[in-house]
Amino acid sequence: MSLDRPVAPDPYDLLPPVPAFSVASTDVTDGQPLDDLHAHPSVGGKNLSPQLSWSGFPAETRGFTVTCYDPDAPTGSGFWHWVVVNLPVAVTELARGADPLPLDAFTVRTDYGERGYGGSAPPPGDRPHRYFFAVHAIDVDRLDVSPEATPAYVGFNLAFHTLARAVITPTYQVRA
Repeated sequence: MSLDRPVAPDPYDLLPPVPAFSVASTDVTDGQPLDDLHAHPSVGGKNLSPQLSWSGFPAETRGFTVTCYDPDAPTGSGFWHWVVVNLPVAVTELARGADPLPLDAFTVRTDYGERGYGGSAPPPGDRPHRYFFAVHAIDVDRLDVSPEATPAYVGFNLAFHTLARAVITPTYQVRA
């Protein structure tokens, strides 16, 4: 894998700006490597989603969507690792492993082709990949999508309903 290709942009820099709020984690740190707990089994990981908690979102928030996206994947379209839809506004934390999800929340298929969290697994020897864990505060109780929706379709709907966004971006690299 060539390391001389351009670095992909921050995916949220390409969308209309929205206010920020805070996301924290006992498992991941912005700009620091993910633990193997959160990596995909194909690279020896345990495939557990990290603990996330958030605060400071707008008062008019009616629900949340949580996503994890790798813009550095060598695909031309990045790689979706996790999309949790329709979290109620009262839910401000997901535990490590986040299973089962609260109430009527659900996940859509990741780019691995499965529902749920799919851990990081960049090509060996590639530079560290960035994993954008984003919590989207939305202006509706539920996005009008089904569990059969694609991550891109969920993202399209988020573009019209996101009031604010909180992002934490750890990294992961598989050494050659």
